[in-house]
Amino acid sequence: MKKLSLLLAAVLTMTTLAACGNSADTKADTTADTAAQTQAAADTAASETEAADEGAAADGIGYDKLIIGVDDTFAPMGFLDENNELTGFDIELAKLVADKIGVEVEFQTIDWAMKEQELNQGNIDLIWNGYTITEQRKEEVLFTNPYLDNKQVVVVMADSDIQTLEDLAGKVVAAQEDSSAIDAINTMPEIKDSFAELAEFSTNDMAIMDMEAGRSDAVVADSVLLNYVISHKDDPSQYRILDEDFGSEEFGIGCRKEDTALCDAINKAIEELKADGQAAEVSTKWFGEDIVK
Repeated sequence: MKKLSLLLAAVLTMTTLAACGNSADTKADTTADTAAQTQAAADTAASETEAADEGAAADGIGYDKLIIGVDDTFAPMGFLDENNELTGFDIELAKLVADKIGVEVEFQTIDWAMKEQELNQGNIDLIWNGYTITEQRKEEVLFTNPYLDNKQVVVVMADSDIQTLEDLAGKVVAAQEDSSAIDAINTMPEIKDSFAELAEFSTNDMAIMDMEAGRSDAVVADSVLLNYVISHKDDPSQYRILDEDFGSEEFGIGCRKEDTALCDAINKAIEELKADGQAAEVSTKWFGEDIVK
């Protein structure tokens, strides 16, 4: 009888322990389930927030940061100053526009000859650095409204015998490769074909230095650039810009074809900057007068 009682007690103890073990396991499982549910809810909320943010961007311009491709040798539009910092009219205007439309902005130096490829491959979001509007470029990019007038002019050394475009016959003429200067020259084949050579350089600075060294006889480039560069030379009287030129043009900002909302936002921002006087202030700083269209 005593043995039977001991046996029953052992069975009861084992049953109690098993019940306690099941209770602990159940509690652990419940805790794990609750944690998993909490994490799932957090993940869902994060996804919904991200989707909402993307939706808000899509309702606007689709960007919270814009990467702008520039040629950092194109004074006074965008160039490196004596402290190796990027500055210039277009740089300052772009920052003001970014503030107006509520986005961050980053400037990225690019090979100017590859600008359209950089844009359409998604490496940059805008081409903005004295970018001339042409019919050919309109096939590849969406332009904003023009904001500045420009000309493609010819500069020579002051003692040169070149006085007119016809005098460029038999001469070596320098220009930046894949630039609007090249496009303008190509519109006058009778003049271009008379050159001894059309020497193309990766930057306008290199073209000007080639002329200064006596290897080229003239440089064709943007009037805004040449006027600025010459005025900052130690002796501006060493240079002379011809009265004749290769034609007038307009600067615009290049967007990807699909970025119509962004293009519209930039146009609106520039109009606002013109109305509140900020565009005129920046223009006067760099050009001595308000030349914004």
